[in-house]
Amino acid sequence: MRRVLHARLREALADVRGKRILAVGFGTPFLRAFLADAGQVVAVMSGRTGAIVWPRRQPCRVVIADEAELPFPDRSFDRVIVVHSLEWTPNPHAMLRELWRTLADDGRLVVVAPNRRNIWARLDRTPFGHGRPYSRGQLNALLREALFTPLWNGSALIVPPGATRASVTFARLMETLFGRWLAGVAAVTMAIAVKRIYGVTPVGKAAPAVSFAEVVSGSSRSSRAHPRKGALTFRGGRPRPPRAGSPSGCRR
Repeated sequence: MRRVLHARLREALADVRGKRILAVGFGTPFLRAFLADAGQVVAVMSGRTGAIVWPRRQPCRVVIADEAELPFPDRSFDRVIVVHSLEWTPNPHAMLRELWRTLADDGRLVVVAPNRRNIWARLDRTPFGHGRPYSRGQLNALLREALFTPLWNGSALIVPPGATRASVTFARLMETLFGRWLAGVAAVTMAIAVKRIYGVTPVGKAAPAVSFAEVVSGSSRSSRAHPRKGALTFRGGRPRPPRAGSPSGCRR
């Protein structure tokens, strides 16, 4: 299963030479192949699911942190992989918004989640039978709510791969030949998305609204709303005196 899913992730990530890669969830089994080419590789695991020391006999690259509060600066990574995390997190939207913050403006997000339509999601003895499964439409809607733009949807593991070399070869062949037509029965659904950085209004930056009643009737008590009380009004190019008793000095 790891080899089949790794091949699909390799295609989704495209060129990783010199890229900064972050894996959220249980992504360490798929990261070793990127250590030689990538500029930086980091894995984040949650304290709820536990963590491991990875890689072996090398400086550890695993960080224990909350998915919604990552200890990284803005735009820290060029590629983000989410495996065995979206179905477990208590707040998927908060996690994706945090990934949006740490992803570079031209970065790429790859999400792997259990397929709601697959029978594996209904069996407790499989890795995909726990947590919250997603359909393709649900996954795309969640990504758009978090200000991502889905670019591609796919699937993986349409047949349960075994431990022998022949079963792995058969699983890869089935993925290549029938992956497009049998996506509905695959164990996992996948999505590639990029950041949507246009049309976003920063919080607290909007100009304050001015009441229409304050401008027309002059009912505001602030001196800045009407700096010159009793100023002349004009009609037809000729001045006329202000109306007596009017707070703004205007005539109707």
